[in-house]
Amino acid sequence: MMLDELRELYQEIILDHGRNPRNFRQPVDATCLAHGHNPMCGDELTVFLTVDSDGRITDAAFDGKGCAISVASASLMTKMIQGKTTEEAETLVQIFQNICTKDDFDAANGAGVDLEALEQMQVLGGVRNYPVRVKCATLAWHTMKAAMSGDTEVSTESENL
Repeated sequence: MMLDELRELYQEIILDHGRNPRNFRQPVDATCLAHGHNPMCGDELTVFLTVDSDGRITDAAFDGKGCAISVASASLMTKMIQGKTTEEAETLVQIFQNICTKDDFDAANGAGVDLEALEQMQVLGGVRNYPVRVKCATLAWHTMKAAMSGDTEVSTESENL
């Protein structure tokens, strides 16, 4: 019973962020950006980051089109990384990838990551049961990582994903 209620809550959060994405815009002062593409389903996102001289992400936004999961993931991600350093954001990428792909991953391994961020990432963790949807959920995260690395393009079909 509790599991069904939790699943329903997760679905509501995904639908809410998918229908009403946060930070869905193109900021004019972004210091880095990357375009991400998932050729399997046609999702395309551009992630915009404003990183200050101390390496802190002061703004994060995205634009593009995609399924509810990819849009919700991008929405949650942009909220989550604002105020974080690029190193903290890279740690979040790795934790999120593990949440989405490893059945035995213990979210408690996200030491140093705030509990709210872990809970938000868990919302999308159910995609691991649907392997074809993992790339939808992780597209924004890989695109954000590419933007921080200075790469302008990333595809879910790249060997490094």
